Amino acid sequence: MPHLRFLDSAKDDLGEIAGYIAASGGTQAAVRFTGEITVKCEHLATLPGLLGRARPELRADIRSIPFKGYIIFFRYLPSDTNREIMEIVDIVEGHRDFDALFNDD
Repeated sequence: MPHLRFLDSAKDDLGEIAGYIAASGGTQAAVRFTGEITVKCEHLATLPGLLGRARPELRADIRSIPFKGYIIFFRYLPSDTNREIMEIVDIVEGHRDFDALFNDD
């Protein structure tokens, strides 16, 4: 089972999502939704095999999976202990320009 890690970029995305939702739906809704995203990522890390859709048009190592209007971008990394790492790279609203997002990296 892969170990789960959130990059700072994904943590920043969660903060931005929370801020956006809080502004229109309140703090409780923001906490609830970002919690749902986090639980989804935790669940994905428990599943065997390669998950999501490969996204070679963005970067060779990136995969994605949709979640309630957002796209979770992640990759699998080997680790020193031979346990695979599932690294959450970005979490973005589904209508964003993904090419521009990954070309900025």
